[in-house]
Formats: sequence, structure tokens, C-alpha cells
Amino acid sequence: MIKRNNNLRSRSKTRLRKKISGTSEMPRLSVYRSLNQIYAQIIDDSTGNTLVAASSLSKELAEELKNTKGKISKGKLVGSLVAKKALEKKITNVVFDRNGYRYHGRIQAVAEGAREAGLKF
Repeated sequence: MIKRNNNLRSRSKTRLRKKISGTSEMPRLSVYRSLNQIYAQIIDDSTGNTLVAASSLSKELAEELKNTKGKISKGKLVGSLVAKKALEKKITNVVFDRNGYRYHGRIQAVAEGAREAGLKF
């Protein structure tokens, strides 16, 4: 079952990546989730550089994550952290790449956290 779900996600991911591409004016906010952690990166696909990255393992979030319960609230914190780092680098507009996952739960929480912190997508 897990192998089938990963195969479906990879097919969905390739369909999405045909349409979504990050440029220097509007980079791509890519989200990856593992079983226990969540990661977010802002990527410029024209140069192939990661401009900003944040995860639930980031040292900046260590104190806040100790006080939160649940993976969804952790995702929201990661979204707000990646947005703050992006705004420091003067990145305001991004394209959201859900990376083949459903826009639901932790993925949605990252997007909402980034929007609340000031990113536009």
C-alpha cells in the first residue's frame, strides 16, 4: 500500500511540476513532509538555487516547538518561519508547490502560516 501511494504521489508531482516553475521574480515554495517532520524551501528554478529553507528541525523554532502539540501546528510554525526568512530577503510573491501531496492537513497549515506571515501566492 505504501509503495502504491508513493507511486501515485510521484505521478501527481510530475503533473504539477510541468505547470509550476519558480523564477527569480516569483520563486517556488516547495513543501515536503515525512512521517514526523515537515520541510519548506523557496527555490529559484531558473538558477537551481535554494533561496530560503526552514523545517521543524530548525534551531530557530526549537523553543516554540516544545510548547506546541500536534503536527499541524508545527507545520504552521514552519510556514511562518519560511515566510519571515523570505521577507528578509525581499521575496514577497511565491508559487506554492504542494509536491504531490493533497492540500490538506500539514501542507495546508504550512501555506496558511506563510500567508499569515506575509507571503503572497
